[in-house]
Amino acid sequence: MLDFRTIPASKRIAMVAHDNRKTELLEWALVNREALSKNTLYGTGTTGKLLEEKLNQPVIRLLSGPLGGDQQVGSMIAEEKIDLLIFFWDPMSAQPHDPDVKALLRLCVVWNIPVASNKATADFIFSSPLMNQDYTATQIDYSTYLNRKL
Repeated sequence: MLDFRTIPASKRIAMVAHDNRKTELLEWALVNREALSKNTLYGTGTTGKLLEEKLNQPVIRLLSGPLGGDQQVGSMIAEEKIDLLIFFWDPMSAQPHDPDVKALLRLCVVWNIPVASNKATADFIFSSPLMNQDYTATQIDYSTYLNRKL
């Protein structure tokens, strides 16, 4: 059985970047400043601070990723408080919080929210007409899983 939920036209966007990808995310955000300004932005740690300064718009700042920020974003996704994740992660560097990163990406799939892990994907998402309108997302009903006998 499927459930449905509406992702509103004005989205709640979490923005995260590993150290080696922060510059790329900031450059992308500056190019997309107007589109971003129509949404509520959340950022982890330094990324949130840098985005707020670069875009000259408010960014709700969470903890640094390794200090729990990735888990905060994941929790917000599970609570349906985040509609889209822009996460420029570094595939070439081991991170002390790699399990948190994997869990965060897993939650994006579980809760069926769009996620961009690089500039190309972020460009595709932001150029989609769905970015500026309500979108009805399907949500898998996990009640069978939750009600299974252990």
